[in-house]
Amino acid sequence: MDQNTALSGMGRALVQHGRLSQGEADEIAHKAQADGRSFVEALVASKRLSAAEVAVFASQSFGLPLFDVSALSASSVPRGVVDDALIVERRLLPLFKRGSRLFVGCSDPTLSQALHAITFKTGLTVDVVVVEDDKLGALIARSREADPGAALNAMIDDDLGSLELVDPDAPSADKLPDVEDAPVVKFIHKVLVDAIALGASDIHFEPYEKYYRIRYRVDGALREVARPPLAIRDKIASRIKVISRLDISEKRVPQDGRLKIRLDKHRAVDFRVSTLPTLYGEKIVMRILDASAASLNIEQLGFEPEQKAMLMDAIGRPYGMVLVTGPTGSGKTVSLYSCLNILNKPDSNISTAEDPVEINLPGINQVNVNEKAGLTFASALRAFLRQDPDIVMIGEIRDFETADIAIKAAQTGHMVFSTLHTNNAPATLTRLLNMGVAPFNVASSVLLIMAQRLARRLCPQCKAPVDIPREALLRSGFSEAELDGSWQPMGPVGCEHCRDTGYKGRVGLYELMPMTDAMVRLILKGGNAAEIADLARAEGMVDLRHAGLKKVRQGLTSLTEIEAVTNE
Repeated sequence: MDQNTALSGMGRALVQHGRLSQGEADEIAHKAQADGRSFVEALVASKRLSAAEVAVFASQSFGLPLFDVSALSASSVPRGVVDDALIVERRLLPLFKRGSRLFVGCSDPTLSQALHAITFKTGLTVDVVVVEDDKLGALIARSREADPGAALNAMIDDDLGSLELVDPDAPSADKLPDVEDAPVVKFIHKVLVDAIALGASDIHFEPYEKYYRIRYRVDGALREVARPPLAIRDKIASRIKVISRLDISEKRVPQDGRLKIRLDKHRAVDFRVSTLPTLYGEKIVMRILDASAASLNIEQLGFEPEQKAMLMDAIGRPYGMVLVTGPTGSGKTVSLYSCLNILNKPDSNISTAEDPVEINLPGINQVNVNEKAGLTFASALRAFLRQDPDIVMIGEIRDFETADIAIKAAQTGHMVFSTLHTNNAPATLTRLLNMGVAPFNVASSVLLIMAQRLARRLCPQCKAPVDIPREALLRSGFSEAELDGSWQPMGPVGCEHCRDTGYKGRVGLYELMPMTDAMVRLILKGGNAAEIADLARAEGMVDLRHAGLKKVRQGLTSLTEIEAVTNE
């Protein structure tokens, strides 16, 4: 054994109790020093003792409680209490903080010097809890991954060379004195890459009086991922504004910009950037516009077979109007792009007007609406009709002028797609009538109305059956016939795969209402939304709540999620 390799307290204890020979302990200690690892980590890697055996030994030998951290969420670990370097090097992790007591998990309780250092720096009473080394390492990794801010200073050596701005006209931020701070530049790049990897739709950079936080919106829910130092908030804002070609000197008014980042030779991701002056600095929201999301097949969106057949029949017609409705963030854009992908063939001329264009699709003529310059949805639509179109998509029908032109286009041999902001399919018809569109024009042009929502999908790795009282299931909308005992409601649990949320991805809920002869007659008679809804249900329309309950029966999502998404 090397004279400079001292045997740790844990190594000596294992030798004294006959769990290791002196030669084995010396060999492991030498290996640990050579690899830059702790003695326990090297011992577990050698497979002479398992992590569980070492933990039980330490707990019994030193009279300390044994705790299973596999059930602990990374987001619940106290942040900023202990230096990140000490956590990684000594494998000590704060687990709980209760008043003046700090519970620290470790696999080697003989690290008295490091534990004293925590007591001295925090001023807290440290209670040691023994945990299994492999589970401790996994929790440390998850907690660092959930908090990019903790690793800010360590990012200088990260290899992020593959990340590059696509726009050659954007100035080099690295040459500007305000934003040449290399750790900040690499930190922002890390935040962007992690957001893309997680499948986030938005990134929020939010300054407050006493802290600064970064949140991702993943599967429709915001989650905090970092709290970088408050002192660098201006550098973060300046860096983002420079790469988005915004004015870094203007901090008094909102600004909007875009940037594109190339991850590799085959994939580039667009970001839409919005800044907003707040009381304590500029809040920045970045919308991630990943073109790969638009390549979804209809099968992947969550349509039931009969719904898919109804949609394919409508979009296959030579002319008419298909309307998609739902709140912001309900997946309307992806549904429309998926339909356009099906129709995007060499013999079709497709034009879209959007505010703004979120996903670039080759083969489709896309126009960015610019209200200030006079390029409105209505003026874009008029221009489209002079360009020999086959298929037209309008980002949103907001007023009578746009609705009138779109309906006339649908009546004159064009297929028109558009969206409206209404709660359900029947309400869409009355919305058009309230805009001033004549009932005859609505009845003769609209082919199909589709309302939709997005519900979080249960993680397939950890979802588990839950007991829900029969009365609660009946109140939620299930019929007696559906509660036949052939299925069991599933609920979220949480694991590493879903990052302890219990959900992974989202599934669409759809309410499709075709324009039937009976519906046409009711509209011409001046029927209201309630009468239209009653007729649609009588004709077999599955509303959003029952579409969601079907997903619950299939085990795709939870009843709690469906009740939250379809609670209208």
